[in-house]
Amino acid sequence: MPEGDTVYLAAARLRRALAGKMLTRSDFRVPRYATLDLSGQRVEEVGSYGKHLFVRTPSVSVHTHLKMEGVWRVYRPGQRWTKPGFTARLVLATEDAEAVGFSLGLVEVLPRADEHTAVDHLGPDLLGPEWDAAEAVRRLAADPGRPIGLALLDQRNLAGIGNIYRSEVCFLRRVHPATPVGEIADLPGLVAEAHRVLTEAAHRPPWRPLAYGRQRQACRRCGSGMVVRMLGDDTATRAERSIYFCPRCQPPPD
Repeated sequence: MPEGDTVYLAAARLRRALAGKMLTRSDFRVPRYATLDLSGQRVEEVGSYGKHLFVRTPSVSVHTHLKMEGVWRVYRPGQRWTKPGFTARLVLATEDAEAVGFSLGLVEVLPRADEHTAVDHLGPDLLGPEWDAAEAVRRLAADPGRPIGLALLDQRNLAGIGNIYRSEVCFLRRVHPATPVGEIADLPGLVAEAHRVLTEAAHRPPWRPLAYGRQRQACRRCGSGMVVRMLGDDTATRAERSIYFCPRCQPPPD
């Protein structure tokens, strides 16, 4: 699943292609908005919050979420698409650019005044201008018995971390992913690490994984074999995905 840095960078590409320009065509390939036409509206700005992306005109905000397989691509007018046309769910075009959202997990159009309803339930945005580390710590600490590997994935605590970066953050802090939040000695330090990692990934890509995807490879710190395990629960996040860690550097909780 694309993570916060991927969405942040996608928003930057769309901003360069669309912001300040008049839409000459819109093509919503989802039944609910099949007849909606935004041509003639100017794109005021493009922004992101966690894993959510917004293209804003004076009257509406086009809200998309990549989910598992979504991607935004920008083309020149008439340029051949690099993904199958049947996977396109949204096309926004100007005189000199064509932005296409393929396999988007969510497409909705909100009045500008209602955009907040899409993100009100989320924790602080790790890559946002109003990042609030103290609030992220407070939200994590509110459920001290929950494994940190699950708490980091819960967007209601802090927005932008997915499966890759929860493995990375736990590895960098030498924390086993099953460790209860309440047993982490320096929770503010872990939150600061998450902010640092996502910021570096967004502003100096590509991120080179230290833990994610490296099962059976040597730990970059101690040389032990990295392992991968499933970590899941039945909460609203429905999180049960593989998490990577070093059994020596990240010993399990007592």
